Order: sequence, then C-alpha cells, then structure tokens
Amino acid sequence: MLRVSSHRYVLKFSFAARTSRGPMTEKKAWFIRLWDDSNPKIYGLGECGPLPGLSPEYGDQFEVHLQEILSAFQNRDFLMPPQEGNTWLRLQNFFQSGEISRECSSISFGIETALLDLMQGGKRLIFNNKFIEKFPVPINGLVWMGGLDFMLQQVEIKIRDGYRCIKLKVGGLDFEKECDVLNYIRRKYFREKIELRLDANGAFKKEEALDKINSLKRFDIHSIEQPIKPGQPEMEEICAKSPIPIALDEELIGIHSPDEKERLLSKLSPSFIILKPTLHGGMLGCDEWIKAAENRNIGWWITSALESNIGLNALAQFTSQYPSGIPHGLGTGQIYENNFSSPLFAEKGMLHFQAGEKWDLSNLFPEEREEEFYLK
Repeated sequence: MLRVSSHRYVLKFSFAARTSRGPMTEKKAWFIRLWDDSNPKIYGLGECGPLPGLSPEYGDQFEVHLQEILSAFQNRDFLMPPQEGNTWLRLQNFFQSGEISRECSSISFGIETALLDLMQGGKRLIFNNKFIEKFPVPINGLVWMGGLDFMLQQVEIKIRDGYRCIKLKVGGLDFEKECDVLNYIRRKYFREKIELRLDANGAFKKEEALDKINSLKRFDIHSIEQPIKPGQPEMEEICAKSPIPIALDEELIGIHSPDEKERLLSKLSPSFIILKPTLHGGMLGCDEWIKAAENRNIGWWITSALESNIGLNALAQFTSQYPSGIPHGLGTGQIYENNFSSPLFAEKGMLHFQAGEKWDLSNLFPEEREEEFYLK
C-alpha cells in the first residue's frame, strides 16, 4: 500500500535577492514523500514550491489543499517494480485519472517527481538519461537586480566562471542604469561571444514597451522575456513588431488544455517560450507546451522556479529528455544557504551530475520518527 507525507521547509537566500516584484529573503517549499508500506526506506521525493504572486494555488489554504490532494494516495495499490521504458507512460495514465488538477502546477510537479523517483527505486533518479551519464546541461548565468556595482560584479563573476550566456533582470531599476550595465558588458567583453538574455517579468508599461525594446536593440540582445504583464492585448503587437525576439513566461500561466496552448501560440507567435513545471502544469504540462512550440518552430528552454536541489535535479533530468543544446535557466543551485548537498554542481556554464556523490537530506528529515512519515 502506498503511503505519503509532506514536509514544510523554508529555504533561506544567501544574499538579498531582488526582482521586479520586490525583494526576497526566503522561499517556502513543501516536499512530498511517497513509499510503499512494505519498504518505507525506499521512497520517492518531490518538491512543491509555489511562487507568491505567480502561482494561482499559493495562499493561506495551500497546505490544506495539498493535504487534501495527498490523501488520495493513502492506501492506494501501487506496482513498485519499475518496468523498463514505461515510467513516463505510467505517469501519464496516473494523471489522466483526474485526481490532480494541473491548475495546481507546483503540486503536480512535486507529485510527478515523487512518483517517478519511487518508480526508479527512490534514488533521486527521475529519468535514467544522458544527464546521469555525465552529459551536462548548458545553463545561463543569472544576474540579480541590485545596485549598479552589485550587478556589474555579478556579471564579471559569471563570465570569469565560464558562462557565455548571461541573463539579467530588468524593469526594477532606473532604465538608464540598466542600459549602463548592458553597455558596460558589451564594451568590456566585446572580444568574447557573450549571449545576453533579458527578463522584464512584465515590468514595462504597455505604452512604452516597444520604445524601450528599441532602445535595447543596440546591445545585441538574444531575447527579452515577458516585457509586459500577461493577458494584455498589446502583447500580440509587441511580439510582431519587436526588434528583439520575445520570450513568454508568465503569459503561459493558467493555460492548461492542449487546445488553449495551441490557440495562444498561434495568436501571439512568440520567438520563444520559457517553461517552469512549477508554474506551467508540471512536467506533463510542459511536455505539451514543448510539442506545441516545436510544431510552430518556436524555441523553448526550461527555467527553475527557485527550487532547491531536489527540484533542480528533477528539472535537469527532465530537460535532458529532449535534444536541446540551448542554455537553460538551471543555475540556481547556490542561491540558498540551507540547500541540500547533492550530486549537482555548476561549472563553466554547465550543470553537472557527479555520480557517486550522496544526497544529504538531514535538514529535511532530522531524526525522523516512523509515525511522522504518515500524512496527518
């Protein structure tokens, strides 16, 4: 019989993280643990990390709702021995039962991860693919908002560490100062091939978005993510007229049926979509987005929603299921002072998995008693 528990954990930022939506000092996460009562030492582990202001399911009742969903797993029959090659299909069939709505994207991602992990023997092996076989995932270096000196220091560290794709948050500071940062990068590193991605998080006003984008064109920008708030009719014009390729992120939140996804992409025709399983319907929901985008020659990449190494591990393995050589946004493993030690490490713009390195989950499960395994 299947058993389940959830564990709340507060991740602490190791620096003053700032976005266009304001500063962040911590992030709450809930970890789902699944096991068969015949062998409780083997368990699957998944992370639910809804983002305030973005995840529709986030709020005072989130934990109550999570417990209601997880209660459906208690005492459920579950075939433990994994059958080679069919775990993804088994996951799809499981979710087709309708017990979990994709509208609760962060919960879907957590349950998907825990189920896949359990199917593979509870080794944090979500997909047995090339990432585990020492084929790293290319990643961008994220530069957080802050003062001019702070941002320039981050840029220098990232480039020194071997990143050739840099992502900068824009829209939260004075626009001219943000242009100064971009100008500095292009002037100082003109001999190096540095790809610059921008993320506005919807911060530009719709009436001035195209003017600002035109001002940014001179910095040879790869793409700009979500220039205005989602759901505004002006986005169609911006996608059509922007001299910089537009990437959509928040625009995809709340779109869950395949037909809705097809209609949105056909209407807006962005150059790229940015996918976060925590926000975009879990891994199964993102798989649908990828198929819909590729049918229209729209590019895509996967980005973390500030997960711990548990969620990041699942994201990296999920990303490696696809033949994509573009840098992904998975370089957030070092942003927390109380993250979990894991086989993951970033080096020279690549996210690696070091086989043989162990997970340390003692912060999450300190001296756990058997009765605490169970859902209360």
